[in-house]
Amino acid sequence: MPSGDGWQGDVLRDLRGGAEQGAQDPGGQTYRASAPGHALPAQGAQAPNAAHGGDAPPQAGYPYGGQEQHAGHPGGWPQQAGYQEQRQKQQAPAARGPEPQPQSGPGSRPVVDEGLAGTLRSKPRHGESFAARAARALRRTLSSSAAREVAEVTRTAAVLQQPVTTGRQIAVTSIRGGSGKSTVAALLGTTYAHYRQDPVLFLEADPALGSLPQRLGTESLRWTTSDIADIVQPDMSLLDVTGYLVQLPNNAWLLPASQGQIGVMLDSRAYERAVVALRRYFGVMVIDCETLPAEVARVALAAAHGRVLTTPATPEGITSTFSVLQWMQGLPRHVIAGTVVVLTELVTHSGVDLDEAVQRLRSTGVSVQVLPYDRHLAAGGRIHTELLAHPTRQAAARLAADVFQLSQQRH
Repeated sequence: MPSGDGWQGDVLRDLRGGAEQGAQDPGGQTYRASAPGHALPAQGAQAPNAAHGGDAPPQAGYPYGGQEQHAGHPGGWPQQAGYQEQRQKQQAPAARGPEPQPQSGPGSRPVVDEGLAGTLRSKPRHGESFAARAARALRRTLSSSAAREVAEVTRTAAVLQQPVTTGRQIAVTSIRGGSGKSTVAALLGTTYAHYRQDPVLFLEADPALGSLPQRLGTESLRWTTSDIADIVQPDMSLLDVTGYLVQLPNNAWLLPASQGQIGVMLDSRAYERAVVALRRYFGVMVIDCETLPAEVARVALAAAHGRVLTTPATPEGITSTFSVLQWMQGLPRHVIAGTVVVLTELVTHSGVDLDEAVQRLRSTGVSVQVLPYDRHLAAGGRIHTELLAHPTRQAAARLAADVFQLSQQRH
């Protein structure tokens, strides 16, 4: 893995090695996907269930919904036989036992200071105005766009439900702060957790006061990436491992990089040990990295199956990202071919010709997606998926399907 000096050459060697060994898991386990939990209206088409050969086609669902979904398929990852039964027994009032954690360890800390929690509490806004929602509903009623939308959602569901032979690692990074990196990571992981039944892990690799826990609505943190790097052992079950993680809805978990303290460090070796120990338990790992060229971010990108580079949809953001992509063209082809650039709109009307910017960035060989402006996302804080604007849901689903499809290919 890259060291402090000469990291570009080290990254090249790591990328070549990662491409050769990323196709087959040594244990031969297969992760399988399942249907989403929220169905379309009755006229919606059904997507083939890639995990079960199309024998039991599930209903394609919207990327998000207002209700929570919990998975229950027992097969697909190591040491998981009877996992849901174990969880049900553990959660039963009469049979609740001790958490699968050692008695000694770091204390729990709130994500938001109690003194600030009251001042920061506000009613979340919907991503788009009532007038915009009403106009869109009227257009769908009077036109044939509803059928096209159903077909698109069905195709997206089919991609996101593909089985994987080894857990996919998807790294999200940027070249500057304020580009929506943690927001994109939260949207990606939430989409995978909705569509897939194998477990999803949000792994934070940005200890410098990262915002991913707040975006996911986490109230308190205890164990961090550095803490468990040497704790997780190969003979541990998934139920044991999740005792160190923060549980989220839809069969997803979070492992933060810090407890929100200034000066906490995460070195590349601790990150490597944590990822190697955890990757066999999760079908998809979404890694919220530091901004480039931080060392841990370079290591994460070198080992990832898919890469997401976020940038603000501004003249400065697009220009600097184009320069980075030109440099990436000198790396092995699979690096840039497995990268998706996300242009995040931070204001309603930036004046930038996005169509022209997308075409220019695509000329370097990457895939490009646009995350439109959303009032709910712009306000910060916890992401309530049911309040996201409809275009935001569609864009998040397309992005998740795009990077997941690229992570499955050998370039």
